[in-house]
Amino acid sequence: MTTTRSLLDIDDLANEEIDAIFALAREFAQRPAPRSLDGRFCANLFFEQSTRTHVSFQCAQLRLGGNVVNLTPAQLSLATKGERLDDTAVTLRALGIEILVARHPLAGAVAELAAAFEGCTVNAGDGTNAHPTQALLDTFTLRDLLGDLRGRSIAFVGDIRHSRVAHSSMRLLRRYGATVLGVGPEGFLTGADVPPEVEIVRDFDGVLRDIDALVMLRVQRERFEKMPMDDGAYIAAYQLNDERLSRLGARTPILHPGPYNRGVEIVDAVTLDPRWRYREQVRNGVLVRASLLHHLVRGW
Repeated sequence: MTTTRSLLDIDDLANEEIDAIFALAREFAQRPAPRSLDGRFCANLFFEQSTRTHVSFQCAQLRLGGNVVNLTPAQLSLATKGERLDDTAVTLRALGIEILVARHPLAGAVAELAAAFEGCTVNAGDGTNAHPTQALLDTFTLRDLLGDLRGRSIAFVGDIRHSRVAHSSMRLLRRYGATVLGVGPEGFLTGADVPPEVEIVRDFDGVLRDIDALVMLRVQRERFEKMPMDDGAYIAAYQLNDERLSRLGARTPILHPGPYNRGVEIVDAVTLDPRWRYREQVRNGVLVRASLLHHLVRGW
C-alpha cells in the first residue's frame, strides 16, 4: 500500500480533503469507479449489527476491485478464547488484510484496533462516540439538496445523547457553516452531549417552520436501561407525525441515519412524503465510502 492513513474521527479530515472526497463521489455517480483496491484484501469486522453501513462498505470495496472478507465476533478467537482486540488486529494484518473497517459497541475500541493494525482502519461506529462516514454522507446529501450550507439551519431531533451519528455530523456541519439545533428532552440532550456552538431546543413545534433540514434520530434503547420520560410523552413531544409534517417547510428535506422506527420518531406518512430523503442517503453512502477508501489508499 502507498499509505497507512486511517479515519477514526471526522476531525481526522480537513475540509479540503472532504471536498475532494465529495467531488470524486459525484464522479462515481456518473462513471465506474477506478480499481483502487484491486488485489487488496479488505476486512469488515462488525461487533454490532448493521445493514446500511456494513453492506455499503462491501459495495464500495467491490466497486473498487477489493477482495472482501466479512467477519463477525462469533468467528473470531476473541469471542471464546480470550484473544485481545489488539492481538486480533495483528493477526488480521499478518493474514494479508490491508484495509480494516470496524464497528464496536465500546467508545475507543476501534482506535485500539487501529493502533495495532499496520494498515488502513476506518471507524464504522464506536459506541456513542463517533460515526465519521455517516457524517460524510449526510453532509454530502445535504449539500446536494441545499447547496452552500453556510447559514442553513439544521435540526437533529431525538436521542442525541446516544447518537454517534449526531456527535460526528453536528461537528462537521458546523465546520461548513451551518447553524445546528439539537432538539430533545433533557434526558437525551444537555450541553455535555453536543458541541458548544449547538443550540439546545426543547420545543420541537417551535422550530418546524424555521429550519432548512431535519434529521430524525432513533431512540437507542440498547444503550440505556430506562427511558428518561414516558414513551407516550416522548412521542407526543418529539415524533414527526402528520400534523408536524403539515407544518414543516414545503422544501425542507427529512433525513434519518437508519434504522428508523415507525410509530416512534416518525409515522408511516413520513416515508411516503417527497421530502423524505432516506433513499438518497443510502445511495450516497456507497459513493462517499468508495471515494473515501480511494483517497485513503491513493492519497489526495
